[in-house]
Amino acid sequence: MSDCCSHHKKEEKPAPSPEPEKKACCCHGGGEHGGHEHHHSSAKPAGPVVPGVTMYICPMCPSVREPKPGPCPICGMPLEPEDPTAGDEAAREEYRAMSRRFWGSLFFSVPVFLLAMLPMLWPGMNDLLPQGINRWVQLVLTLPVVFWAGNFVFIRGFNSLKGLNLNMFTLIMCGAGAAFLFSTVALIAPGIFPDSFRSEGGGVHVYFESAAVILSLVLLGQMLEARARGRTGEALRALMDQAAKSARVVHDDGSEEEIPVSDVEEGMWLRVRPGEKIPVDGALVEGSSSVDESMLTGESVPVEKQVDDTVTGGTINGRGSFIMEAKQVGADTVLAHIVAQVAEAQRSRAPVQAVADKVAGVFVPVVVGIAVVAFICWALWGPSPALAFAFVNAVSVLIIACPCALGLATPISIMVGVGRGAKEGILIKNAESLEKLEKIDTLCLDKTGTLTEGKPTLTDLVAAEGEDEREVLRMAAALEQGSEHPLAAAIAQAAKERDIKPDKVEDFESVTGGGIMGKLDGDSIRVGNMAFAQDAGAALEDTLKAKAEALSAEGKTVMAVVRGDKVAGLIAVADPIKASTPEAVKSLQKRGVRLVMLTGDNEGTAKAVAEKLGIKEYRAGIKPDDKIEAVKKLRAEGRRVAMAGDGVNDAPALSAADVGIAMGTGTDVAIESAGVTLVKGDLRGVDHAIALSHTVMRNIRQNLFFAFIYNGIGVPVAAGVLYPLIGVLLSPMIAAAAMSLSSVSVITNALRLKSARLQD
Repeated sequence: MSDCCSHHKKEEKPAPSPEPEKKACCCHGGGEHGGHEHHHSSAKPAGPVVPGVTMYICPMCPSVREPKPGPCPICGMPLEPEDPTAGDEAAREEYRAMSRRFWGSLFFSVPVFLLAMLPMLWPGMNDLLPQGINRWVQLVLTLPVVFWAGNFVFIRGFNSLKGLNLNMFTLIMCGAGAAFLFSTVALIAPGIFPDSFRSEGGGVHVYFESAAVILSLVLLGQMLEARARGRTGEALRALMDQAAKSARVVHDDGSEEEIPVSDVEEGMWLRVRPGEKIPVDGALVEGSSSVDESMLTGESVPVEKQVDDTVTGGTINGRGSFIMEAKQVGADTVLAHIVAQVAEAQRSRAPVQAVADKVAGVFVPVVVGIAVVAFICWALWGPSPALAFAFVNAVSVLIIACPCALGLATPISIMVGVGRGAKEGILIKNAESLEKLEKIDTLCLDKTGTLTEGKPTLTDLVAAEGEDEREVLRMAAALEQGSEHPLAAAIAQAAKERDIKPDKVEDFESVTGGGIMGKLDGDSIRVGNMAFAQDAGAALEDTLKAKAEALSAEGKTVMAVVRGDKVAGLIAVADPIKASTPEAVKSLQKRGVRLVMLTGDNEGTAKAVAEKLGIKEYRAGIKPDDKIEAVKKLRAEGRRVAMAGDGVNDAPALSAADVGIAMGTGTDVAIESAGVTLVKGDLRGVDHAIALSHTVMRNIRQNLFFAFIYNGIGVPVAAGVLYPLIGVLLSPMIAAAAMSLSSVSVITNALRLKSARLQD
């Protein structure tokens, strides 16, 4: 757990009062908890953007940030709202717009297709509808498809040319536009075409059905993509839906009023009735209950809450009724931080995306070049009518090579994978951390709060010869009073059970890696590890030294209480190993992950815990700087290192590792330093996070493979390489269908992550 926590001295009050006075940070020594820096950090994850000033971004082009919705100026894809709370309506509106366009285009395209195809299947149709009239009807029906339903394709394609940002719409515009313009000119002025464009009957073939059907299929793909992209945000929306919509405020006169949760302010007292969602983060001031915190921890067992215990907005109250004081509201709540972090991670880019970016950067010009070469080759060596064949194959190349699947391959998997992780209580700060986690082969572990519960209890109190046990505890409790740190809480609880009231301490000071000290009744008092005691010139008696070694061998943390230059006694606390830790350790070792425990605790305690868990490597008695050096040394050996911890003294090591993993039960500093946060604070979450990384990266590689292999096969086939062998040509309509299906297949594959198994 944290190596130093802020604490507040609460006063009895009948009505809401200003925020309690914040006292000096109370720190202490003793093994891993010894020596702490003050860390009342105000650093918090950024909350959702304030409604009304939402900016719009492109998931594939991180540099794009626009003040209004529309197409991305680089890739042409629809921009998405930066504010995650606005995503629902944006996704629905995009889907509705594309649906209207698609069904409208389909209404006109089907008759065009039938008018073009039926004469080939039923020659007698020309008697009912002469070919000249047939083609004019096709033109009239194609006009609304080109100038209404599919006009956005041409607008985005033209903008891509104007800005020299060639993309999927560039190719579609060239292909569909060429088919429509060629057919229109062929219908209005057929005499301008040379014989190489004419069929055996002397006419010039028109391709209105290709233009209409291509645009309809593009619209179908866009519609399906819009619906699928809406599904990628389901995890984020589920998180946002956890928030309460209203709160019941208790006024100074005792009256109650129901208000929107957005109107709740810090310091307000709120009544929470049985079965209601807790509106904001805060602490109980009256009453008690049990709270279902499965939203955060995944644990279905309710957690008992008493006065002064903290509660989190979005969790569900049990059978009891209580009054709470609002501490964090709006964007400062835990739930808002989680939503903001998940949204930010979904928008981030994995390093593997650079591969797709490099390919996409040259893809469109290369495809245009292939289309030109295909046209020239068919024009020179193709069968009659050579130019007609050349035109059809060039259009097919432009259509089938649309790089939208390539662009979607990585971001769509990141969006779904990060959302899936959030559902499991695994918060990914950015896509880079998710990618790096896959390659981790070494995991460094803090002990307290990571492997253990982080809730130690005082087990042994040993007084030196001539000293009294109660006096030893009184001195220790005086230095630890008011602190919320687990060790401090254990000592304070033991003093309370013995009716020992701690006195005021003067000249309080915390020493990193050692412990705490101050003056009590004129005497200089220290509480900390053995080295810290020796710094005061105090030496352990042989009896105390033997006792300290014996207690450490049992896995207990031993602290010396020093008065002046003499050790007055020893205090031992035990921090039980989490029930889930042995299973998680075995699972990680089964994955081939090398485990290294790094702890500030003494050798005996560290050895006892390591042996119980089967961890072969550990380093004991190390300071925060030593943890950094240990991580750096492992990385210098070529290891891919993750560091898991939850305290302030872990934060530097978390930053130094390839991937920092913070326990969500830890300090803000640790969480801010980490690339991955486990809301539940359970080591099994590390195993699941690694499994998630493997699953997401495998999914990304599958998507990239689909995109590359699709274009690798599709472009040559569209260019006509199979025609000399088996007489097969790819119609532009078939090319358009394949292009749309490639994007849909990538999105569908990514959506499988929603139900992927994250444990063996």
